Amino acid sequence: MDATATATPFSTLIRTASHEQHTEAEASAFMGDLLGGRLGVDAYTRYTEQLWFVYAALEEGARALGPDPVAGPFIQPELERRAELERDLAHLRGPDWRQGLEPLPATAAYADRVAWCARAWPAGYIAHHYTRYLGDLSGGQIIRGRAEKAWGFAHKGDGVRFYVFEQISNPAAFKRGYRELLDAVDADDLEKERIVEECKRAFALNTAVFRELGEVFPQAA
Repeated sequence: MDATATATPFSTLIRTASHEQHTEAEASAFMGDLLGGRLGVDAYTRYTEQLWFVYAALEEGARALGPDPVAGPFIQPELERRAELERDLAHLRGPDWRQGLEPLPATAAYADRVAWCARAWPAGYIAHHYTRYLGDLSGGQIIRGRAEKAWGFAHKGDGVRFYVFEQISNPAAFKRGYRELLDAVDADDLEKERIVEECKRAFALNTAVFRELGEVFPQAA
């Protein structure tokens, strides 16, 4: 990194460097059709299923990372989503929701990468933690609102629990604190560059999931 990059807060650097990939993910045809009301609850259910595999990898990997000097500060129980996803899936698929649940190939690749980072590269895990959880606290609220309106889910009730952070009373303050953690991350400039690249990869992996969901639901292709 040059002197300018070094002087830039890491939270700003990681956000601006991954902006293009972030925009591409948000602009996917599948997500556009889902939020635009052109897809049914079956598409929303399939999307929620894919999220479960990714968050299972994120949160299983987090168990061993608490003491890690780089990733440890980011492991915060109030962010965990797996239990909420399981409650949503029970609502969407019924009590036997695990039966027949399979990841799309892109989802399997995404979850595998998250699991590998958690196991072998804690700094890389931060990139996936950041792209997922801060996105849930921000843009995820748009998805919750659209889902409630389109498919009649109770306000912040079953079906959209994933997007409800009951233990975070002030999301704006929490996100400020999270950005402070990024700025204080225990990594040199070269490692920070690698984290930024992994952040871009995370968005690309997410976009690939949207692409495959669009193939499952052709109206979004």
